[in-house]
Amino acid sequence: MHIAIIGSGNVGGALAAAAVKAGHTVTLSSSDGEKAEAVADSVGATAAATNPAAVEDAEAVVLAVPGAAVPGIAEELRDSLAGKVVIDSTNPLNDTFSDLTTSGRSAAELLQDDLPGVPVVKAFNTILAGRHGNPTEDGKPLDAFLAGDDPAAKATATALAESLGYRVIDAGGLRMARSLEEMAFLNISVNAANGWVWQSGWKLVGPTVAE
Repeated sequence: MHIAIIGSGNVGGALAAAAVKAGHTVTLSSSDGEKAEAVADSVGATAAATNPAAVEDAEAVVLAVPGAAVPGIAEELRDSLAGKVVIDSTNPLNDTFSDLTTSGRSAAELLQDDLPGVPVVKAFNTILAGRHGNPTEDGKPLDAFLAGDDPAAKATATALAESLGYRVIDAGGLRMARSLEEMAFLNISVNAANGWVWQSGWKLVGPTVAE
């Protein structure tokens, strides 16, 4: 799969490294072109000079930027996303990381409003950057929760997550992104409050089929 990752920070870089390792073709872009080039060189990806150039030949476009940057990127890329799947891995954290900036609806739903006709899937936002290269715990894969309204787009996001080593949990329609963004906020908050090492992950346990 050809994947464009918008953002070359901790999340974007970790996803790029994991995706390249899984055999995908990855193009990176960033507001800092030099950083994008450095990260791309380090993981075996390709850097693009602009966001539109990064998504040109991509099948899936992963947003891995601060939540506040998403609306501007959506406006910039709106005319370049036809036929592509947008995977939103962002979280709408406020400047102090003390709360989310959204109320009532998720950032992913707002992004879908900004991208009519382009399927948006919420995925990877509940996973800390440090786990993309090590998506297992006690020999079992960590869970990648995703939400979206387009079945084909969800299948694309599922294939990507599974190729990285995750067990995919389909959380339902995009409305469930509200819960996924709160799950991410909880994970971030407890790591910050307790001085943890940013390696915790979600795993849904218990039987899923009645005996």
